[in-house]
Amino acid sequence: MQLTTTFHRLRQASACKPRYEFLRNALSREEYGDDTPINLLTILETNGLDDALWALCATAENCDNVARLMAADFAQQVLSIWQKYSQDKRPEMAIKAARDFANGLITDQQREAAGAAAWAAGDAAGDAARAAAWAAAWAAAWAAAWDAAWDAAREKQKEIFIGYLQPEV
Repeated sequence: MQLTTTFHRLRQASACKPRYEFLRNALSREEYGDDTPINLLTILETNGLDDALWALCATAENCDNVARLMAADFAQQVLSIWQKYSQDKRPEMAIKAARDFANGLITDQQREAAGAAAWAAGDAAGDAARAAAWAAAWAAAWAAAWDAAWDAAREKQKEIFIGYLQPEV
């Protein structure tokens, strides 16, 4: 699916000035006027993943389903960590519900019920995660492990983003 925005839409959505200017300077003013469509993959190339993800809030096309599916994929990346420490299936059910809703397989009401369950699981996960993080902070390799894990997760998220937005063959 191709998703686009414009400089006008980015301003309307209150894009942060430094990142907006970075994009404005990266793209030719002759080629990209105020209302010229900008592919989000172009924003990914010039500004990086954070700005490309943020630009989802300013697309010309409705991207709700793609955003839900991406979020489900991002959550799926770390589900195995949750499963190592908990038998609670609510996060897994919430990911499935997000996908099902995006694909038109469940109603708004069913999605909201799954969201409430996920919220409750998130509270428990937060407590467990804080305790685990505190203990792990004492480990000598914590910083290096975190950096490597973060880089790998961000690279995977970038792949997911591209996978949803690359032109169909």
